[in-house]
Amino acid sequence: MGGEWMMAMFARVTATASVLTLLVLMFLLGAGLGFAQTAPAEQTPATAPAAPAPVPPAPAAQQPATPTPAAQQPDTGQEPSDEVSSSSRRKKPHDYKNWVFDVGGGANLDSGTTLTWVRGGGLVGTAGVARNANKYLGLRADFIFADLPLRDSTENLAQATGARNYAYAITLDPIINLPVTSVYSGYVLFGASFDHRAGSLSGSTTVPGSGCNGFWVWWGACQNSPTSIPLSGSFVNSSLNQFGYNFGGGVTRKMPSGAEIYIEYRLMHGTSNGITTDFRPITIGFRW
Repeated sequence: MGGEWMMAMFARVTATASVLTLLVLMFLLGAGLGFAQTAPAEQTPATAPAAPAPVPPAPAAQQPATPTPAAQQPDTGQEPSDEVSSSSRRKKPHDYKNWVFDVGGGANLDSGTTLTWVRGGGLVGTAGVARNANKYLGLRADFIFADLPLRDSTENLAQATGARNYAYAITLDPIINLPVTSVYSGYVLFGASFDHRAGSLSGSTTVPGSGCNGFWVWWGACQNSPTSIPLSGSFVNSSLNQFGYNFGGGVTRKMPSGAEIYIEYRLMHGTSNGITTDFRPITIGFRW
């Protein structure tokens, strides 16, 4: 009985050990299969993004390159605005004219030795142009023609029945503009002049070689001989080139059209070989 019991117990233990062994093997086999299945699942997400990863960065790197022209567009858009603003500054109108033209007419008053032989009131015509450096300073050039009619007493002294006498001058003067109001202004000018005086006597009965008097000296007939007039008949014609100076001033009034009315007074003086020509033109005219 004791042997059978022992055999029975041994058989039970052996069966139990076999069952436990089988369960352990089955657990290990299941764990191995589970690990084999989870390992590819964990590697698949790691390798899957790795392949497309280089592809997306390429467009992402190019996207900043494409906005670059767009970023430069504001710069190119600002350059014209800067140019326009600088151009508008350059084109800002100033309060004076670069060029001023004038034309006028009037009469002259004589002075000096000329007053002795010429009567006043001869007609005067002028034309000129000025280039202004700024609102106050400029340079003006003028052409002036003046009729210098001889007095009756002068024609009698020259034993002439008629005479023609005139002068013209070319002047170059700095001009100083003096604006007073938006309508009225003034100016002064002074500078050098070139004068040419010419004339002719008609019907003169003066004998060639006669002695020189004050008129013949002023007329220019005694330049070669201070004591007598030439023996030729050319002494009845006068032609003298003289250099001198002039100065004067004027007042202007601006009209609605922008042109100006002016009145001007000048003193002209020319000399050569001790012979002088002096006259004072008074003119009224237009400037624009």
